[in-house]
Amino acid sequence: MTTFADLGLSAPLVEALTALGYEEPTPIQADAIPALLAGRDLLGQAATGTGKTAAFALPLLERLAVTRPVSLRPALLVLVPTRELAMQVAEAFHRYGRALGTSVVPIYGGQPFSAQIKILKRGVHVVVATPGRALDHIRRKTLDLQGLAGIVLDEADEMLDMGFADELESILDAAPKIRQTALFSATLPPRITVIAERHLNDPVRIRIAEEKTRAGSTAKVRQVAYLVPRAQKVAALGRVLDIEAPALALVFCRTRTEVDTLTATLGGHGFRAEALHGGMTQDARDRVMKRTRAGSVDLLVATDVAARGLDIEKLSHVVNFNVPESPQAYVHRIGRTGRAGREGVAITFVEPREHRMLRSIEGVTRQKITVSQLPTAFDVQTRRLGVTAASLRETIVAGAGEHYRVAVESLTDEFDLMTIAMAAVQLAHERSPGGAPRDDAALDIKVAAPRVRAPKAERAEKGEAPEKGKRPGRTRGMSRIYIGAGRKHNLRPTDLVGAIVNEAKIAPSEIGTIEISDKFSLVELAEEQVEPVIRALRASTIKGKKLTVRRDLANR
Repeated sequence: MTTFADLGLSAPLVEALTALGYEEPTPIQADAIPALLAGRDLLGQAATGTGKTAAFALPLLERLAVTRPVSLRPALLVLVPTRELAMQVAEAFHRYGRALGTSVVPIYGGQPFSAQIKILKRGVHVVVATPGRALDHIRRKTLDLQGLAGIVLDEADEMLDMGFADELESILDAAPKIRQTALFSATLPPRITVIAERHLNDPVRIRIAEEKTRAGSTAKVRQVAYLVPRAQKVAALGRVLDIEAPALALVFCRTRTEVDTLTATLGGHGFRAEALHGGMTQDARDRVMKRTRAGSVDLLVATDVAARGLDIEKLSHVVNFNVPESPQAYVHRIGRTGRAGREGVAITFVEPREHRMLRSIEGVTRQKITVSQLPTAFDVQTRRLGVTAASLRETIVAGAGEHYRVAVESLTDEFDLMTIAMAAVQLAHERSPGGAPRDDAALDIKVAAPRVRAPKAERAEKGEAPEKGKRPGRTRGMSRIYIGAGRKHNLRPTDLVGAIVNEAKIAPSEIGTIEISDKFSLVELAEEQVEPVIRALRASTIKGKKLTVRRDLANR
């Protein structure tokens, strides 16, 4: 397997990539990096999502580290079609070049000129810009191109489709004649060829051919996408899995670091999750697969490299925690489910800036990916209650135990049958939420990120208003504390209320929602009460034991 070090990158960049969890170069990276490191101009044809950003960012950062100018003028200019891509590319340069001390700024329309001018005057190594805003700065003389060592045109065909042909010509003409230039485009129509012939010097030509996908090859897979900001993905994943209740899901991440982080987070919330990535030994991998095939795992969290060759019969769901780097990677991923005539499910979390990549996938697969609303807390609760009702129905049909009749009859003197039945359903529901085969602590993920909730009007329309006299979960000014015990420790809400009232001297009416899972519990309190309650509970015991008490980290 070719490594990034094999391509000629220096130790600091390789270490940065290792820390980010990158395992091996993509085809465009393997071809482009050596050519750009050698100082050649480059004309690259590759589809969106094939890893082009790293293909030009890594070698140009490497050359910049060696030849970095003393002046504060920009040394690299990257032109992209949209502000979303500008932010994405700038972030990549920042992550890769942090160890090298490289400074980078995205410049695009919609931002105040004054803020951009201030940054450019202060000095920056790399500017990532949309053509229109870049040309505006050049004409105002606030973007000095005379120190440029390199220019990159990313998604060149899309920039032309958006009408930026004149701007590109003007910028390239204004740049120094002696420079390194790279042009990347998904297609190479004649107008791209004209630009390349005018502005590139004897370029290396690279073409990464698209794999052909047979029409209907994903027909057995129900495909759905959710628009989710990056910060809310974990909460969204918990909520979607609550609705889907997969028998076994394979969750794909981009890097080893992301795999390890997500696995630990999910495990902390009660999922039986295992990691798979290239940094694991074969023995560790074999142990994970043995537990998976034995039914002891609910979620496998993996990178593409680690998942190669996996063939798991009971795999019901594939989850793309990020949009795959190419349409072909998407097809390969979701092809692991929906086998042997069974319908599979493919779920993809799409950040707002990744719309283009989703469209590209649809073009290759020739199938529409449904973009759905993220399930609300009401949807999750409804599903859990439905499963509870189904379990009760099965018990009734099977013949409820006659010895329970005595308990019911003893209560009928005080309460009507409907009240008794509702209390029984509540107990059954709380003890086996959703009837799911895994630890219900996963539900704590969904409440940990209130910004994922449906808008207020939508919740009201669906009847999600809280009961009168009770606080709604995660109301303004409320926070949660984590207590390291749950139902498996015979902990009940009354135990927690009693401890808080007696030890922290807080009235029961001031305690918000209490959620008890198998292994831990969450208690909602007003923000100003959190620290006093934590101190009081740490200094005491709950049911005769010293327990871990802290802020709920998921709410930070």
